[in-house]
Amino acid sequence: MTDMRRADRLMSEEDTLRVLKEGEYGILATVDEEIHPYGVPLSYVYADGCVYFHSTSAGGSKYNNIKYNNSVCFTVVGKTKVLPDKFGTLYESAMAFGEAELVSDEEERLMAFREFLKKYCAEFICEGEKHIKAAGPKAMVIKITIKNLTGKHRV
Repeated sequence: MTDMRRADRLMSEEDTLRVLKEGEYGILATVDEEIHPYGVPLSYVYADGCVYFHSTSAGGSKYNNIKYNNSVCFTVVGKTKVLPDKFGTLYESAMAFGEAELVSDEEERLMAFREFLKKYCAEFICEGEKHIKAAGPKAMVIKITIKNLTGKHRV
């Protein structure tokens, strides 16, 4: 991990966690077996110091890449505002580097899905619980255990 070039834009740990917790979506970056990069936007939740996202049990690029190499980067962009007269942008972002793994513990998997309901569907918790039950094991949850978290902003 290299040091941030613009250290004056380093965000506090508290603000970095706020961006990570409150973000609407993030970008998951992985590599495949041929070392081709793959970045995909996805919905996520932050709970118990980890990032969780869901996927289908059918596999696909996200899951296959994680099986090949579980080192990932997850980026969230918070508030932004273009400053045309300054040829710049006000922004805040958080980057989590860590290891991704399939959640096999059923309690943890259900906890993550319930966090999704609270974050994205708070008015539909009962209906969401039914949706989770109907999806069953074909709805996988993947957890990123964060090894390094950094935030950057221009205010």
